[in-house]
Amino acid sequence: MRSGTAPCTDVDLVYEDWGELSAPPLLLIMGLGAQMVLWPDDFCQSLVERGFRVIRFDNRDSGLSGRVKKPFDTPMWKLLARAQLGLRSAAPYTLVDMADDVAQLMAHLAIASAHIVGASMGGMIAQVFAARYPERVRALTILFSSTNQPLLPPPAFGVFRKLVSTPPPGASADTIVSRQRELFRAIGSAAHPMPEAELDALIRLQIARGADFKATARQFAAILATGDLRPYCEKISTPTVVIHGLADKLVRPAGGKAIARAIAGATLHLVPGMAHDLPRALWPQIIAGIGER
Repeated sequence: MRSGTAPCTDVDLVYEDWGELSAPPLLLIMGLGAQMVLWPDDFCQSLVERGFRVIRFDNRDSGLSGRVKKPFDTPMWKLLARAQLGLRSAAPYTLVDMADDVAQLMAHLAIASAHIVGASMGGMIAQVFAARYPERVRALTILFSSTNQPLLPPPAFGVFRKLVSTPPPGASADTIVSRQRELFRAIGSAAHPMPEAELDALIRLQIARGADFKATARQFAAILATGDLRPYCEKISTPTVVIHGLADKLVRPAGGKAIARAIAGATLHLVPGMAHDLPRALWPQIIAGIGER
C-alpha cells in the first residue's frame, strides 16, 4: 500500500493506493462526513485479491484532506427542507467540484480510466463524474445513494436528527465518541452490527484523523446545491450496478431505485438486512456486485 497527497485546484487530497500498479484501477469514493477508513482495510484487501488496484481517499473537507476556507453557517435542516421543495441553496462548492477533485486525483496518479465505486454522497459524486468524464470510467458501482431528486422519501426523522446534531463547544472526546456511536448504530445494519470494540476504534480513528462538523455541513450543502442528478444520469452509458439495502433509514431504497431508473441499462440489487454501511457479513455480495458487468 502506497500513500500520498494529490494537489487539486481547491484543496489537497490525501489518498492510499493498494495493490499492483499494473492491475485494473478501482477508485472508492466515500460519503457525507465520512473518511476513507470507512472503506475497511480488509474490504480493500479483498478487492486487491480480486485483481484490482484499489485507491481510497479523503474527500475535500474530510479526514486528512484539505478544508475549503469559505464560511457557511446555514443549518442542515433548513437545507434539507429547501431540497424537499425542489429549491437549491447557495453553497461554498457543489458535487461538480468534488467530481473534478476525483479527475485531478486520477491525473496525479496517471490513471487514464478506472472502475468507480461511490457510497452515499460518494455515489452522487460518482454519477456526476461518470457524466462529465465518461472516457475515464470503465464501470460504475453505486452503493446506498440517490439521484437527489425532489420528493424522494426523506430520512427517518430520528436518524436525520442524529446526523445533523453537533456536540456542544468544548465537548470531551468521550462525548463526541458517544454521539458518533449513536449515529453509526442508527444508520448501520441492525441485522449485522459491528462489534462494539471495532466500532469504538473506528470512531476514535476518525476523530484522530480530523472530525470536522462544520466541514461536513459544507459537504451537505454541496449535495443540496447541486440538486437533481437525473440530468447527469441521462448522460451515463457506462455499465452500472446499483446496490442498496432494504433496511436503509438514511437514504431510503427509493434512492437506489431512482438511480437504476435514471441510468440506462443499470442493474439494481436490493439487499435484505443491509442499511447505510458495509457489514462484513455482506462483503461477498457487495464485492460480487462491484465485479459484476
